[in-house]
Amino acid sequence: MVERMTLILDAFDRCSARLTLEDVARRTRLPRSTAHRILDQLVRLDWLQHGAAGYSLGRRVLSLGSRGDADGELRSAAAPLLHELQLRTGMVVHLAVLDGGEVRYLDKVGGRFATFVPSRVGGRAPAHSTALGKAMLAWLEPEAVDELLGDRIGRLTDRTIADLAALHQELDRIRRRRGLAFERGECVRSLACAAVAVRGPEGPVGSISVVGRVHAPLETVAPLVVDAARRVSDALHPRKTRPWQMRAERAWSLDRMLTASAGT
Repeated sequence: MVERMTLILDAFDRCSARLTLEDVARRTRLPRSTAHRILDQLVRLDWLQHGAAGYSLGRRVLSLGSRGDADGELRSAAAPLLHELQLRTGMVVHLAVLDGGEVRYLDKVGGRFATFVPSRVGGRAPAHSTALGKAMLAWLEPEAVDELLGDRIGRLTDRTIADLAALHQELDRIRRRRGLAFERGECVRSLACAAVAVRGPEGPVGSISVVGRVHAPLETVAPLVVDAARRVSDALHPRKTRPWQMRAERAWSLDRMLTASAGT
């Protein structure tokens, strides 16, 4: 069994590979029924994940390889900016990545208030219920969002968006705010968050949020979150941009972002 499982995992020759059952059976030369049975077991154990486009490597494999390296690089680039953001806002600051339909917390920085925020490094939360998750989902294709979240999305509180159509409307509002996401009481009834994705050449690689009590004035600190996420993105993926372009982009983000989608 171990040999057959290894054959199947070896069939995924790159991290982004997506294979059908027929692809796996052909590459491993295993009977189709045998390949299907082992694939099901690997999916249940998180070694693989299964979606509409086929099978792909799962959380356990990615955490052992390049994904772990990428997480470490992201944490290193973000660490000084997370501490700076916490000092400037007095709020709890999170760094997270998208892992399937969930966010996985890489870092948490905060003072005494941090004990009231029920998150932990290595912990998870449904992506659609958090500003962190929505900030990243907003930069994915709608079909990719549907595949990650499935047909039904759960409700953590009475404020959680629990309908895919409503979620897509919210993600569109986030895009019109150039990536700034909010949530008030959607994940934890008493808390509110503002978040922005850290973006790379191929899409979101993580997100940064500030967390406060549910009625906290998030709009006043949101520009600081925008700036922190932009600086982490630039540290990871330096851009060859003219100074005047950077000034113009920054001015748009900090001064006009909150009014880009009036009424949201």
